[in-house]
Amino acid sequence: MKRTLLFVTSYPPRECGIATFAQDLVNAMNKNFAGNLQIEIAALEEAGKAANVIQPPVSYTVNPFDIDNCIDFAQQINENDKIDLVCFEHEFGLYGGEYGHNLLAMLSLLDKPFIVRFHTVLPYPDLKCMKVVSLISELAAKVIVMTRSSAELLRRVYHVPSDKIVHIPHGTHAYIVEDIPTLKKQYQLEGKMVLSTFGLLSENKGIETGIRAMTEIVKQYPDAIYLVLGKTHPVVCAREGEAYRNSLEQLVKELNLENNVRFVNAYLSLKTLLDYLSLTDIYLFTSKDPHQAVSGTFVYAMSAGCAVISTSFVQATEMLEDGAGCLVDFNNPEQLASAALQLLGNPELRLQMSQSAIEKTRSSIWENVALTHMGIISEILAEDKILPNLPPPYLDHIDRMTDAFGMLQFSKHDVPDPEYGYTLDDNARALIAMCMYSTELRPSTFVNSLCRKYIDFIGYCQKPSGKFQNYVDIHGHFSPMNGEVNLEDANGRAVWALGYTMAYHQHLPFETVQEVLSRFRQCFHWIPAIRSPRAIAFIIKGLYYFLQYKSGGRAAELLENLASKLYGYYQGESDDTWHWYESSLTYGNAVLPEAMMMAYHVAGVDAWRKTAEDSLTFLCNKTFTDSHMKVISNKTWYHRDTRLPLEEGGEQSIEVAYTMLALNTFYNITKNNSYLERMRLAFSWYLGNNHLKQLVYNPLTYGCYDGLEKNNINQNQGAESTVCYLIARLLMEQWNKHKYVTTRQKNLEPARLGFN
Repeated sequence: MKRTLLFVTSYPPRECGIATFAQDLVNAMNKNFAGNLQIEIAALEEAGKAANVIQPPVSYTVNPFDIDNCIDFAQQINENDKIDLVCFEHEFGLYGGEYGHNLLAMLSLLDKPFIVRFHTVLPYPDLKCMKVVSLISELAAKVIVMTRSSAELLRRVYHVPSDKIVHIPHGTHAYIVEDIPTLKKQYQLEGKMVLSTFGLLSENKGIETGIRAMTEIVKQYPDAIYLVLGKTHPVVCAREGEAYRNSLEQLVKELNLENNVRFVNAYLSLKTLLDYLSLTDIYLFTSKDPHQAVSGTFVYAMSAGCAVISTSFVQATEMLEDGAGCLVDFNNPEQLASAALQLLGNPELRLQMSQSAIEKTRSSIWENVALTHMGIISEILAEDKILPNLPPPYLDHIDRMTDAFGMLQFSKHDVPDPEYGYTLDDNARALIAMCMYSTELRPSTFVNSLCRKYIDFIGYCQKPSGKFQNYVDIHGHFSPMNGEVNLEDANGRAVWALGYTMAYHQHLPFETVQEVLSRFRQCFHWIPAIRSPRAIAFIIKGLYYFLQYKSGGRAAELLENLASKLYGYYQGESDDTWHWYESSLTYGNAVLPEAMMMAYHVAGVDAWRKTAEDSLTFLCNKTFTDSHMKVISNKTWYHRDTRLPLEEGGEQSIEVAYTMLALNTFYNITKNNSYLERMRLAFSWYLGNNHLKQLVYNPLTYGCYDGLEKNNINQNQGAESTVCYLIARLLMEQWNKHKYVTTRQKNLEPARLGFN
């Protein structure tokens, strides 16, 4: 059932920070939950101005300075049965009455459940302010704030119960510009060191501090320029005109800084704003208000990777710890200039701050903020969590990670890192993913070209014996690591990839198929000697898929022999409480029961099916709850004698993808719908259904983060995590097909699972 949410807020075309905030949040929620959520807007009118014409997504206007209109609006909402929940954006000054008392009158009459977000929480309220804020909080189902300090103030000063307070950081835009020099040239800033600030101008912004600091900065950096981005705040402009801007322009003339300070007097589009932030070398935040709780301009600058110098307002003290930026005193141009000169002279320090700022704000990208809001909405309405829609299966980061030779192993954030070269493992998995892409979506010359690269890389790693090397440096030399570690698992993955390619040979040229066939058959010589349980499982998978190309023969014989060996491992380790093939659950676990089920499907040995089902059930009991998947931590593994809950953190994409592959295989063979439900639940791990409640895939790059840690996400997006995410995402194409067939067979409507 689609839910309807009403936002009561200032909203564009009104020009104010909260209007922009609300629009960004609504856009993110619509993007991620379309089909499951209807959002309507009640736009707050400005004092002394006529209401704007109502047009979508605005459905209502309300005059917050007219108490009778507020009361009428509350009654109107009560009578609308379609509205399920209301979200109020609160700021002192948005609503009429002392401390916005008109809002309290409206809320006291409202029958609908509602959320209130306090954009400001005053640290030293008088009794009237405290009473209004406390009563609003008492009536609300949840109270949202955007800093930890604001949450603490609500608890300590306003006595709001902790379980009612939710901390959701201000949303941010992830935005990537790879060619900064070209961008600077586009904005007539070629060759300049750029300092900037943005936002609607008013006297409390302290822009004069930044201008005065420029007098010292230009002595060492005469080409430095300070951009003051944004028009004068409409309320200020209505009250006093352009007096403040004129005073700033006069100050620039007095200090002879006409070539070093540029005013961009416009309300910038989002793209233009993000462009300016991307080309900024240092962002200056000079607010005069130490009690300011939050600033959207501040977090947008951080998310753009700016090195930030800020006065010590509340949010800055929280965000700029641990070297993410510089804090300076209020109204102190000398200190500001000193900090800027240090950063301008130290590119490495600026880069370090930039990366730290990006890491600190990636958890608050708008997609994650929308996800958190939906979790709260589901909780208030006492219904199952609505999951985001399936993201598009784009290949941007796959392409970025692949050069002319093959797929690189690691990246620093989203930038490929050639230092560690390539692995057979990653290129084998990438080949499987490309074959899946051609099958589930559509073949293309681009996908075929990637397949060709990965096949060539696998061939490059194959020795005359038919075995494979795994590690290749950036110069194409085989690394000494190949002689230092056991390569059985890597060899097994290569067989899996080659066999899988043969099953989907129809998408490849005849010559390529013959080449893959030859390389696959060369493996028959060494396969019988394999001992590693996982290598055995990978090879069984490769043989299973090869048998779909050509049944019987040596491949079937090898598969049955390996299955007998894997079954023997299970018999040697399992007991009444431990249904597994080894004494620990480590990595790539699901491949073991999947291989046993495939072996049963080929040979029909009932004991193999029972082993497959018992071991997968055992694994799922350790890694699934009723609501989410909890991956085995790579920090501790899960040992036979473990009795404690699984450790938080150390969760990796590969475990989710391998589990989904196994569940898909089990469904295909047994037609048991419970495996489909587990597949859906497993994939939701990527969509924020995890202990951090954050996306694990990157909606900007379409890569996947390398790990879900205890308190943060590893921001690197290497080959293994990204390819495994793509495999998991492509499996959801199969899930949708399976679900459609199952639903038609039962003549039922599809279950509401949040995937469209």
